[in-house]
Amino acid sequence: MRLARDMEAVPGVSRAAAMMGTPENRALLRDAGLLAAEGEAAGATDLVIAVSAESIAAGEAARAACEAALAARRGPAGVGAAARPRTLAAALRALPDATLALVSVPGAHAATEARRALEAGLHVMLFSDNVALADEIALKRLARERGLFLMGPDCGTAILAGVPLGFANAVPRGRIGVAAASGTGLQEVTCLVAAAGEGISHAIGVGGHDLADEVGGLMLEQALDALAADPATAVVVVVGKPPGPATLPKLRSRVAALGKPTVLHLVAGTAGADWAVGGARQMPGAPHVASTLEDAALAAVALARGLTPAPVEFSAPPGEIAARVEAAAHALRTGQRWVRGVYAGGTLAWEARELLAARLADVAPGVDGDGNGHRVVDLGGDAFTRGHPHPMIDGSVRRERIARETDDPATAVLLLDVVLGFGASPDPAGEVLSAIRAAQRRAEAEGRGLAVVASVCGTETDPQRRSAQVAALETAGVRVMPSNAQAARLAALIAARRA
Repeated sequence: MRLARDMEAVPGVSRAAAMMGTPENRALLRDAGLLAAEGEAAGATDLVIAVSAESIAAGEAARAACEAALAARRGPAGVGAAARPRTLAAALRALPDATLALVSVPGAHAATEARRALEAGLHVMLFSDNVALADEIALKRLARERGLFLMGPDCGTAILAGVPLGFANAVPRGRIGVAAASGTGLQEVTCLVAAAGEGISHAIGVGGHDLADEVGGLMLEQALDALAADPATAVVVVVGKPPGPATLPKLRSRVAALGKPTVLHLVAGTAGADWAVGGARQMPGAPHVASTLEDAALAAVALARGLTPAPVEFSAPPGEIAARVEAAAHALRTGQRWVRGVYAGGTLAWEARELLAARLADVAPGVDGDGNGHRVVDLGGDAFTRGHPHPMIDGSVRRERIARETDDPATAVLLLDVVLGFGASPDPAGEVLSAIRAAQRRAEAEGRGLAVVASVCGTETDPQRRSAQVAALETAGVRVMPSNAQAARLAALIAARRA
């Protein structure tokens, strides 16, 4: 998965890709102008290597780098180590005391494996995406019947009793619990809680569809019950998209019955207004409604310390923010006006889209990347991950999208999230830096500027180390903000300054 990045590091190479020759991947390469006749003829099991370079010599150097990486010798597999189980039954024989199975197989097969694990009495974290909604409902009903958790599908993150699962970050244990129908939303909250000096008791991800009326909040209800019963949890944070109209009353009742201070953040909707329908703010146990993921994290910290929550717009003083905006806008040229968000995290993408829409006109309504004005794309969505890895693991598709958005001469601001964690790329900033530098060179050659704004979701104890990732980005001229919300606001201010 790092072949493309190795090739793009070769001087004179503008773009490179390494993808299996599935129809979906060939379409992506075709759209990027990287599909030659040989690639068109590739089969689904063929590896397509594509390079766009300034010269034949640079192209040959990239091919040599690719061949060297493919031919690199590795130690003999399995020497000195026990054989790895290849089935659930074999795994249970090796670990008879196991209580949880993490399922990460192609979506077409994921439901079958999850059912087997539930029937074996295991809780399940269903990491796979592209799982049919009917299968999700059936699996969650089976889990409820057996008193088990079915987290997912598309559950990218959880932290259970201090054990990180999936893309989770390294955060300390503490007194704040999180129940989330969201992956990167959960990560952003837990990392910001850690940055504020508090810790996480449990962070239970339940999958992004859980609050839809078809599913009815089956697993979020169980997550809230578990946090309510946990003596180590003093404050509860609930994160997700707005629930369906039939699920909303059930969620209200569960939150009111928690008996613990609660913070609510529902992304991509009028969370406060929806919650307040029927006088919910006057109900005993009504939660504190936060408008951003950052405000949710800081509100939880405040409540844990017996303080009154207060929202944050920017951490830096107003004068410093104004200077950043002016410096970025000054380099832009007439006609550059759009913010283009290229995201790996779905919840972060939605939050950015909502914050842009509150400040700018002509913002596309979704996060599928459509629209001619300001737009945000979630490259972790099912439509983009079918047939290839998530962009938090492999940045190939993301680099292609960055090139596409920044080649538009009307683009003023490139807005990005960089998400760290145990399951993510060893160098998430490195996955996008080659594309950022190439975009900056092309913009300079055409006599225009390009503002790049990003946030880094992670901690100093993550394997990638947040400070190192921030430094790498800032060295390339990226304006790194303390949170996704602050990054989106800064991007909107820069674009508005040029309007």
